[in-house]
Amino acid sequence: MDIAEEWLLADSAWWGAGRRFGRCALRLRDGVPAAAGPVAPGAVPAGARVRYLGGTVLPGLRDAHVHCGLVDLREVRAGGIAEVHDLGSAHEVLEAHRRADPATLPRMRVVGAFLTAPGGYPGDRSWAAPGSFREVRSPLDAEAAVGEQRQAGAQAIKVALNSDAGPVFPAAVLVAIVAAAHAAGLDVVAHVEGRATTRLACESGVDRLAHTPWTERVDDALVADLARSTVWVSTLDIHGYGADTRQLRTATGNLRRFLEHGGVVHYGTDLGNGPLPPGVNPREVAALLATGLSPDDVLTAMIGPGEPVPPCWVPGGLDREPGRFAGSLALAQVVDTVTHGLATGPLR
Repeated sequence: MDIAEEWLLADSAWWGAGRRFGRCALRLRDGVPAAAGPVAPGAVPAGARVRYLGGTVLPGLRDAHVHCGLVDLREVRAGGIAEVHDLGSAHEVLEAHRRADPATLPRMRVVGAFLTAPGGYPGDRSWAAPGSFREVRSPLDAEAAVGEQRQAGAQAIKVALNSDAGPVFPAAVLVAIVAAAHAAGLDVVAHVEGRATTRLACESGVDRLAHTPWTERVDDALVADLARSTVWVSTLDIHGYGADTRQLRTATGNLRRFLEHGGVVHYGTDLGNGPLPPGVNPREVAALLATGLSPDDVLTAMIGPGEPVPPCWVPGGLDREPGRFAGSLALAQVVDTVTHGLATGPLR
């Protein structure tokens, strides 16, 4: 048998809303699930390499908004996150992470540099390292900028639309960026902040919002349009880090109405921005529950399609009671190739 193949035996599993299991087994190859999901323990072949997990196994958990140049990704993985979406870092930072030991880091999807208007956000911010943003001056330059990010390995394109902090793209330039990205098979994710930027993103064909809008109440008709055309990344906890603030209430209200219209939200924290815990953030989880999502909904927001990633597990079992769910999920760990505390041996 291929030494890269093994089976995890768990007390329980959550593998999507409506797919909950008692004692079950999950086949891994090279550390990622090799099948559609858990099966009965009796399906494990004789002589297979088996490890026992004394808790609940989950698909790999994702943080859809991280700045890898501002955090220690080893701590992020140790905190239960199997995949991160880097939403703006210098190419050199991303290359350094790609050369690191993959067993110590979460899987990473990247957008490359922020694309921004001349003199626009985040060019004036101390945290924006050289190479983490790229000014775009015209529709023709838009095609070049998208091509540069794609050549550097970007799997999506990020645009900065912050009218509170400087100029934003004219509509013609933003439309050209979106068109070039879509022609290359890449989605466009937008940072929207300030008056009218959410509408500009929607009307220009942006696919994702990097944050739930928080600087203004988005009108109901626009929310309905956005629910049909975009995915939002949550990032609610950055508006107070546990404190109740006007910005948090505005964002929560916008997200609640977006979800009521059938919109899709991805769990994301903007990790690197302020005092956010690495790994699963129980405050972000609790904030999502406060919008009306169920624990199953929150878990769905934390996993996603794409290449398989290592699964996660919650020692002692996941508590899905809403009042205890966030604290329980914060104990999640990524299943490593060798995980301390796991017994290895034949199935008994």
